[in-house]
Amino acid sequence: MISLRRAPELWRRVDSTVWYLSLGLLLFAGSLVPSLRGHGTVLGGVPDRPYDALAVVAIALQCLPLALCRRWPVVCLTLVSTGFALDQLRGYHSFAGTAMAIALLGLGSRLERHRRATVLLFSAAYVPFAVALHHLGPDLPVSEFVTYYLALALMWGIGTWLRSTRAKEAEDRRRVAIDTRTAERTRIARELHDVVTHHVTAMVVQAEAARCLTAAPERLDGTLTAVADTGRLAISDLRQLLDLLNPDHGTGAGTPSVGGLRPLVEQTRGAGQPVEFTEEGTPVEPSGSAGLMAYRVVREALTNALKYDHGGRTSVQVRHGEGEITVEVGTDGTGSPAASPGGSGRGLAGLRERVDALGGDFSADPLPGGGFTVRARIPAGSAS
Repeated sequence: MISLRRAPELWRRVDSTVWYLSLGLLLFAGSLVPSLRGHGTVLGGVPDRPYDALAVVAIALQCLPLALCRRWPVVCLTLVSTGFALDQLRGYHSFAGTAMAIALLGLGSRLERHRRATVLLFSAAYVPFAVALHHLGPDLPVSEFVTYYLALALMWGIGTWLRSTRAKEAEDRRRVAIDTRTAERTRIARELHDVVTHHVTAMVVQAEAARCLTAAPERLDGTLTAVADTGRLAISDLRQLLDLLNPDHGTGAGTPSVGGLRPLVEQTRGAGQPVEFTEEGTPVEPSGSAGLMAYRVVREALTNALKYDHGGRTSVQVRHGEGEITVEVGTDGTGSPAASPGGSGRGLAGLRERVDALGGDFSADPLPGGGFTVRARIPAGSAS
């Protein structure tokens, strides 16, 4: 038995052609009911005539073409209009005359091209039809035909409104899809920037240092080992990122968080950057998006330290408070710019946007004597 809750869903899933055909069959059957004969639309006042074979043809022409309304609305209205004209001129006045309004409503809501030409053509055809009815019937005022024409125009207008509403909804859905894709691409670009820039910067700095150690093989070996380790970390982080971008990814295992700050600091130290790391308080597990954001802030700040203050003293302070994580990374400006690719400014700008989205505060300020300080306050328990 079909649940009443599923009725709207089933209604949407059934093709509209089925509903038009069902409505046409219902009108056809209702027009043949004896008690409904002569109770349809009466235009022009032509005397009633008993049903004959031609009446059945007129009724069929008005009802059955409704099945064509979805795909061929102009053909549908042409056939229905022909049946309606025959119905009124012969004086059958069948219940099927209601199909005229339905066909016109469908035409207004579905016709995409040549709309004005179609309106003019059917309006021109209405004039001789009204004149013929006026001569066949009693001397009724012309206002009756004008009123009926205005009623038909109202149905066309309602159909046009439905069409514009449907088009606006489709445009809104298209814009939402575009905005969603753009936001996703931006997110992926930021993730790739954060992951790749940090590791590649460290590798470039280490490789430049290795060029100066050719006379010290024991130190050269350690530096090249650090380059290889950094490369492996880059591959591992990229794999984690690709796993997160995979629709089948579910658990989020391996996602960076504050627990991964010490390895990050050690990697930066291996690139020749003296880093002092302090952590206060107890991390709340799982720290969720707050921990991930804290990791990103430290990673970006250490990347900039390697780029612009290589060899300068760097401090990383992480404080776990009640309901928030505070991060502060600073350099003293005693280092020198590394021979690494220049920054695009995306990293800090992207961090600011993401921290703001979590309801936190972010700042990145240069110091008067050189160096810089990056601060972030990140509410814990935020949704990513």
